[in-house]
Amino acid sequence: MSLSIRNQLPGTVTAVTPGEVMATVRVRLTGGQALTAAITREAADDLGLAPGAAVRALVKSTEVSLATAPVEGLSIRNRLPGTVTDIATGDAMASVRVTVEGGELTAAITRDAADDLALSAGTPVVALIKSTEVSLAAE
Repeated sequence: MSLSIRNQLPGTVTAVTPGEVMATVRVRLTGGQALTAAITREAADDLGLAPGAAVRALVKSTEVSLATAPVEGLSIRNRLPGTVTDIATGDAMASVRVTVEGGELTAAITRDAADDLALSAGTPVVALIKSTEVSLAAE
């Protein structure tokens, strides 16, 4: 199966915390970063997620926000430092490629945001991804 989701990061489950309806799943990405996914408990059970399970974290490019400095005081759990490697801009939107430890992310942001942040190749950034925007696929 092919997917249109640009961001597909391989990793290993390190912890699963089940709740009544939702579960949080901690994943250690290939590059060593920790990522948290908040998925339904039913999905976690169906995928058989447990520590040591190989997974792929899936994140649509429209769900990746960028900051040019560390950000404090946010509930966003996933903060991946990286460097802009490429940016393609249109009249309204920009597609920003970011190299992170062990992989690459694509962020689709407004052109105004890209201009305000003065993004260009080589700009250090932090990719911000809400845990509710991370889907998991079992390997």
